[in-house]
Formats: sequence, structure tokens, C-alpha cells
Amino acid sequence: MDEPREESLRCLSKSGFHRLAYRVYGPEHPRPVICVHGLGRNARDFDSLAAKLAAAGRRVVCPDVVGRGQSAWLSDPADYGYPQYVSDIAALIARLDCEAVDWVGTSMGGLIGMMVATLPDNPIQRLVMNDVGAFIPKAALLRILDYFGKDPVFSDLAAAEAYHREVYSGFGALSDPQWRHLTETSLRQDGAAWRLHYDPRIAEPLQAAEIEDIDLWSVWNAVTAPVLLLRGADSDLLLRETAETMVKDRAATTLIEFPGCGHAPALLDDSQTDPLCRWLTNGS
Repeated sequence: MDEPREESLRCLSKSGFHRLAYRVYGPEHPRPVICVHGLGRNARDFDSLAAKLAAAGRRVVCPDVVGRGQSAWLSDPADYGYPQYVSDIAALIARLDCEAVDWVGTSMGGLIGMMVATLPDNPIQRLVMNDVGAFIPKAALLRILDYFGKDPVFSDLAAAEAYHREVYSGFGALSDPQWRHLTETSLRQDGAAWRLHYDPRIAEPLQAAEIEDIDLWSVWNAVTAPVLLLRGADSDLLLRETAETMVKDRAATTLIEFPGCGHAPALLDDSQTDPLCRWLTNGS
């Protein structure tokens, strides 16, 4: 299989233009799969899933949401938020010049997908939401804000890996090579040290807000595409009660729960990626 291509486009914020980077895997396909990562993560989280989908003949596009990975940092941190993220994704879909897409989103990426899927004439045909849903409890948000937006400096990769194993323990029992890959793709080098591969200011809008439960039931109820809802069995962000209600409310929603992980399933093992790929292919 060919190596993924690194591409980018220019998007617009209130402060001017910025670069949105994305990776493209696989051959041309009339309905690409767009994979969007979580709040403090980046496109490389989908390396394993994208390679599997590409080997099956799908075109996969994985953007770095602005402020993360290879994408630009915004000059005004107040612009970091869902309106900007949805706008950037709309520009990306226009660049792809396709009539329809499938969507895989982890946490923040799932919420962006849910928002896009409610827009008139949106192109999303199938929506996979990984460990996020129509209700987000305050306690989970406070836990995430305890580490999100921090700017730790690591003297070596071993220290960085220890940090990632602790902060992302909810990803589950990953193998040593998986933890190393996750760590290495989450860092940028700063001289002889390593830092997280995002703009620490992306957390400022959240830190400035009063943290409360987030009720998105009205958004969820406006989604019309078939949905695959993935949940870590120990998740504190997508509660079992929320997931069960989402499935009960919509006949076109399928729930798969993965044992041994919380927020969020890492989508690195075949046990998680195989059912996702089958669902994208035939809906079951």
C-alpha cells in the first residue's frame, strides 16, 4: 500500500487565513471516510484504522484540527471552538469535491461530525461517534480540563510515554508498541526537549467558561444519517444511560461497547476496528 500523502488547504478565521493539514490514505473513492480526532489529539490517532480502510479500497482523509498536529495555530485563541472547526471541515469537504462522505469521530471529532450531520444538504452518509454523545457530564469535562492545555516539557521519549500512559489510561490496555506510537505522534521537538503537538492556548475558551453538563439532545435529534455509537465500557464521558437512550430514540443507531477501556477506545486493535469497518461497508 502507498504511503499516506500529507496535504493542506487554507481556511479562514476571524483573524485571517490559516493552514489546515490533513493526511490522505488509499485510492480514489467516490465516498471518502473523514476521520477526526479528539480534543487534544491529532490525525495520527487513525493510522491503524486508515491503513485498514485503505487496504479495503477506501479513501481516508484525516485532518489535524486547527491548533493541533501539523495545522496552524490561530492568532486569537478565542477562535478555537466548534464554529471554526465546522467551518474548516466544510472547506475540506469542498476541497475533496465529493457528493458524500462517511465520518469517524472520536470525542470532539464525533461532536463535529454530529454538528455537520445536522446541516441542510450535508454530505454525511454514515456517522461513527466514538465515545461521545448527546449528553456530556460536568465531571468528565473537569477531569479532561485537569490536563488539557497544559504544556509539559519532556527530557526524553520515556518520560513522555509515562505521561501519555497516565493521562490516556482510558484508551485501554494498549501494547508497548502502540503506546510508543501514540506518544511519538503526539510530540513536537523543541531543541533537546519534547512538547505536546498542540497550541496550549486551545484550552483557553474552555478554561474561561463556566463548566456545566452539556446537553446536546436537540442536536442529536436532528441527525438523520445512520449512526454507529462506540463506547468504552468504563467511560465517564459517554454514560451508559446516555448511550442506551440514544439508541432507543433512533432506530438507525447501533451501539457497540468495548470492555477494558474508558474514554475513549483507541481504535488501534482489530477487535475495535473490524466491527467499525464492517459497519461502514454494509451497515452491520
